[in-house]
Amino acid sequence: MREGSAPNYCPPVQEGMTLTFEDEKGDCIDLEFLGIILHNDRSYGFFFPFEEADEVGSGSGEVIILEVTELDDEGQPAAFELVDDVNIAAEVFEDFKVATKDLYDFE
Repeated sequence: MREGSAPNYCPPVQEGMTLTFEDEKGDCIDLEFLGIILHNDRSYGFFFPFEEADEVGSGSGEVIILEVTELDDEGQPAAFELVDDVNIAAEVFEDFKVATKDLYDFE
């Protein structure tokens, strides 16, 4: 299992974990889960777009940031919402880059 280098980072339980989301049009998209950052008492999930034909770990480099909006009975993320505020997205992405500097290269 991967480990981050910051206490506000929660890595995926298993490497290469993908989740399927349904967008507002009803279309499904597969996203590779990269982990969660805790920022100002909120949780944000980080994902790479992932096509079924792609190899896990071969994300496009584009990162999608989703805020955790609901937890299940075990305290695990159960619902997400796209982060529309560019300032918040930039702040949490900087946190993510610091926390995962040994795992991912965003240069």
